[in-house]
Amino acid sequence: MNDVWKIRLGELDEKLGIEVIEESAECVVARMPVDGNRQSLGLLHGGAMVAIAEAVGSWAAVIHASTMGKVAVGVDINATHHASGREGYVTATATAIRLGRTLTSHEITIEDGQGTRLCTARITNAIVDKR
Repeated sequence: MNDVWKIRLGELDEKLGIEVIEESAECVVARMPVDGNRQSLGLLHGGAMVAIAEAVGSWAAVIHASTMGKVAVGVDINATHHASGREGYVTATATAIRLGRTLTSHEITIEDGQGTRLCTARITNAIVDKR
């Protein structure tokens, strides 16, 4: 049996201040502060939201791939921004749509502290052999 991969923050994740709350192939939840991740108008940067979306979705895919002794690599991500983050923390939740043998798909929602949805993203990862 293969060991299930545990999330380790990368350099960008650390710079963004991401904290992991929950981790499994079916669901990864993490939060990120608005402070330090604002764009020039004082709002949460859309790129920061896409970065946390990619992080949680990819982590979930890697967890799934690890159960087969493989890894996951991103092949597509898209995001729709619905509202602006202004303060506090945002929470990103990646929920599995499909966990296959060759591809995974996760939907990611990003909400502010009041439960307002700020962004919806979808990521597809390919399951590949380790190099």
